[in-house]
Amino acid sequence: MKDNICKEKMALVEKLGVHLEGREQLAPVAARILAYIILTGKKGSTFEDMVTILCASKSTISTHLNHLQDLNKIEYYTKTGDRKKYFIINKNTIIQHVDRMISHWNAERVIHLEIKAYKETQNKLKIENDDEKFDLSFHNDYVKFVDEATASVKELREKLISNKFHI
Repeated sequence: MKDNICKEKMALVEKLGVHLEGREQLAPVAARILAYIILTGKKGSTFEDMVTILCASKSTISTHLNHLQDLNKIEYYTKTGDRKKYFIINKNTIIQHVDRMISHWNAERVIHLEIKAYKETQNKLKIENDDEKFDLSFHNDYVKFVDEATASVKELREKLISNKFHI
């Protein structure tokens, strides 16, 4: 049973790592480290665990851990009487990602409203044949989607800030 969970976790580390490589513009090992830390949770991951489990050299793991700390994607805590560092995800990383999503959606909303306004003007002033008029329903639906998604993500952000999640 434990073997299956370990295999499942490592398969997910790989899949999430590939995703994080692209989304966060990280080196492959850094992305796998971040994925492993995310999947280990609040108990934290030690340097030694990562060297063993991710099959990378100490210097490689150390370099990428330092880089992830410099990017404020991870942080660590220590336990009394234990010299090890336990690396965990920095909650602010998630908040920053949410903020980027909101900013991206707001920019898309603005451009869709501008396109819609242009098409409305064209429909009123230039196009007389109803068959040739622009259909504005896509823009209406898209703006509605963006508004609802943004509201939902803002709610998630507020829960993160008010510590309603213990990541």
